[in-house]
Amino acid sequence: MSKMSSDLLRHVLNGPTMGTRWSAVVHAAPEFDPALAEVYFSRAVGEVNSQMSAWDRESDLMRLNRAPAGVWVAVPEHLLRVLETGIEIGRISCGAFDIGMGDAINAWGFCADEADPDKIRAALKADRRPAHEVLEVDRAAGRVRKHGPQALDLGGIAKGYGVDRLTETARSLDVAHGLFSIDGEVRALGTRPDGNPWAIAIEQPDYDRRTTHSVLTICDTAVATSGDYRHWVEVGGKRLSHTMDPARGAPLARHAASVTVTAPTCMAADAWATAFMVMGQEEARPIADRLGLSVLFLNRDDEGVRARAKA
Repeated sequence: MSKMSSDLLRHVLNGPTMGTRWSAVVHAAPEFDPALAEVYFSRAVGEVNSQMSAWDRESDLMRLNRAPAGVWVAVPEHLLRVLETGIEIGRISCGAFDIGMGDAINAWGFCADEADPDKIRAALKADRRPAHEVLEVDRAAGRVRKHGPQALDLGGIAKGYGVDRLTETARSLDVAHGLFSIDGEVRALGTRPDGNPWAIAIEQPDYDRRTTHSVLTICDTAVATSGDYRHWVEVGGKRLSHTMDPARGAPLARHAASVTVTAPTCMAADAWATAFMVMGQEEARPIADRLGLSVLFLNRDDEGVRARAKA
C-alpha cells in the first residue's frame, strides 16, 4: 500500500561535486535514513566525477585521452554509457554536439589552464573530425578506441548524467517523490507528494544578477539549460561563452542567450541544450519535433530578452 503524502517527511540534502554542488529534495517514509542517503548520493556523483572529470588527470576519461589511436581501452560502465549517448547525439545533431572538443575547451581557458594564444591558434586551425566519426564503442567488451587524435571533454553531458544517477539512487532507496539537481540540470522523480508537479525556475539570462524569467512545471522528466551568462571567460577584453562551436574550434560567435530543454533523462536534456545552442532555433526545430523535445530559446536584442518556445 502506497504512503499517503501526510506520512512522508521532507529532506533536503546536498554536497560538493564537479566544481559545484548536487542537491536532492526528497519526500520519504519515516524509516528513510537521510544520513545514509547522503552517503549514497555523494558516492553516486563522486563515481561520475572520478570517471569523467577533465580536471583530474587520473580520471578514466583522461586515461582514454592519453591512449594512442587504434588501441582499445577498457572503460567503466558509467563512462561507457555517457560516451555512447554523446556519440549518438553527435550523430543526430550532425556534429553540433561534439564530445571531442577538449583541445579547444582547454585552449580557450575553460578547463584547468588559462587561455593560451598558441593553443587557440592550433584549435582554430585543427582539421577536425567529430567524435562520432572517431570513437568506436565495443559495448559487449566494455571498451573504446579512437581512430584518430581526439581530446574528449564531457562538460556538456556529465552533469546531466550525474543528476540521473542521483535519481536512480533515490529509486533504489524507495523514494517516489524527489527533485535532484546539479547546477542548471534538474530531474523530477514522480510528482510532489500532493500530486502536483514540481515547479522549476528558468533564469533570466543576466550576467550580473539572478532573477527568474519564467516557471516550468515538470513531473517524471528532466530539464537542462545551456547559456552564456554563468560560465564564461574574458579574452582580449571580450566575454566569451563556454559553449564551443565545433565548426570553428572556438566559442560561439552568434547564439541564443540560453536554451532550455526537457527530455526523459537529464543526460539527454543537458546534451541537447548544448547542441541547440550551437544549431540555433531554425535548425533545431525539426530535430526537436522529431524527438518530441520541448525547447525554450531566450534571445537578446536591443529591447531585452525575448522568448521563443517549441513545445
